[in-house]
Amino acid sequence: MRVFVAGATGVLGRRVVEQLVAAGHVVTAVSRTADRDGLLRAAGATPVRVALFDPSAVRAAVAGHDAVVNVATSIPPLSRAAWRRAWRTNDRLRTEASRTLVDAAIATGASRYVQESVGFLYADAGGRWIDESAPLAPEGPTATAVDAEAEAARFTAAGGTGVALRFAEFVAGDSGHFRELLPFLERGWLPLVGDHDGYQSFVDADDAAAAVVAALDAPAGVYNVAEDDPAPRHEHAAALSDVLDRPVRLPPAIVGSLPPLRVKARSQRISNRRLQERTGWSPRRPSMAERWTTLLPELRSGAET
Repeated sequence: MRVFVAGATGVLGRRVVEQLVAAGHVVTAVSRTADRDGLLRAAGATPVRVALFDPSAVRAAVAGHDAVVNVATSIPPLSRAAWRRAWRTNDRLRTEASRTLVDAAIATGASRYVQESVGFLYADAGGRWIDESAPLAPEGPTATAVDAEAEAARFTAAGGTGVALRFAEFVAGDSGHFRELLPFLERGWLPLVGDHDGYQSFVDADDAAAAVVAALDAPAGVYNVAEDDPAPRHEHAAALSDVLDRPVRLPPAIVGSLPPLRVKARSQRISNRRLQERTGWSPRRPSMAERWTTLLPELRSGAET
C-alpha cells in the first residue's frame, strides 16, 4: 500500500514510518528540514516538503496514495502547556490540517484515512473500564480532538474507511515530555496529578505505532490504543520507588482541580479490547507500571547525549 504520513518526524511519527516500511508499505513522509529528510530516507521513506495548511499543495502531495495517516501534532513543552495559546498550532493541526488532508484524500481517491486522537477526551470514570462508547468530556487542549475525529468520520461518509485512534499518554525514552520530567523523577517526585487511587493510562510509543499500522486493516470507526493493564497513580509511584530505591511522592490530589490540569487529573482506565479483537494488535509492553524499570535508564541515557 502507498501511504502518506503527516507528522512523520515526531515521537510517534518516526516509529510509524519505520514500522510501515518494515510491513512492506511504500511510504511518503512529510518533513520540514534537511536533517529530517535524511532520517526519513534512512528509514526507507521518501520525504516531501508540504505545508499542511495549503490545500493545493496537500492535494498534490497526497495524489497517488492509497492511505493517508495523520499523526501531526505540536505539543508545547511542560513550561508552556498551561497557557491555552501555546496549543494554537496543535489546534490548527487537528482542525484545519485534518480537514485539508481529508479533502485531499477524498479528491485523489485514497481508500483509507487514519487520524490521531487522544484518550484524554474521556470523562472521569473512577475504576470502571472505559471503552469507545464511554462519555466524552472535551475540555481545553483536548476539545479539538473531537474535530479531528469528525474528519475521519467524514471520510467514511464519503465512501472510504476512516479510523480515529484515541491514544493513551505516550511513553518513550526519547520523548521530550518525559525527558522534561527526569529531574523531578530523580528527586522522587512523580508529577501525575489527580486522586492517587485514580487510573492513568499509558501506551508505549512503539506499541502506538504498531496500532497505526494495524489501523490500515481495521474497519471504520474509533479505537482506543492503550496498555493492557492501566494502574492507579499510587501504583506508579510504588513502581518508581522500587527503581529509585527511595520514597516517591505524588502531588496533593487537589492540584488536579486547577483548570490547566483537570483533564489529566481524571481517572481513566482505558480498554484496548476493540482494537485487539478487530485487528489482532496487542501491546508488547502491556503495563506502564512495569515499564519504569527500563524507562528511567533510557531517559538518563538521553540526558547524557
